[in-house]
Amino acid sequence: MSKKIKRTKVPKTSASGIRSTKLKPQGISFSFKYYQDGHNKFSCNGKAATYWLTLIDRLKALSGLSNQELLVNRSSTLRCHPIRWEDTSENGFGLPNEEQLVDTPYQFSLSSNEHGRGVHPSFVIGAGFARANYKTKCKIGMHPGRVHGFLIDEVFYIVWLDPDHLLYRAQG
Repeated sequence: MSKKIKRTKVPKTSASGIRSTKLKPQGISFSFKYYQDGHNKFSCNGKAATYWLTLIDRLKALSGLSNQELLVNRSSTLRCHPIRWEDTSENGFGLPNEEQLVDTPYQFSLSSNEHGRGVHPSFVIGAGFARANYKTKCKIGMHPGRVHGFLIDEVFYIVWLDPDHLLYRAQG
């Protein structure tokens, strides 16, 4: 006759009494892991403090959005739309394994004024689409300043700061 084996009860807390905590995504985070400050076109040397303060304010405001909220947003302050590398002065970011790391390029506006302070972003979520991985380009102000990068899940990886909008060739 076979003997039944009793089920072992595993405690829900560790021996130390510390419980594991699972964090829920609270919005987009920003990373400079792939930031390239040495690019000859995308330099921020000599930019006024208001440029940096506006950039930080807008990144903080955008961090309250999910990646889907950001990418489907059709408000005039964000102007979120795809980047077509063939319309730009570059062929991509030039990152190792870029094809596996990033996907569709995007552009969106970070500020509705020219490097101004005290402007709180108003976002209106509209129709659109979102995917898990994006190359993204952020516009700072109506002035053509940009942030170029890509989004993976809820992390936006900043690659270039482009305060003079040099990625796109002159339209004429």
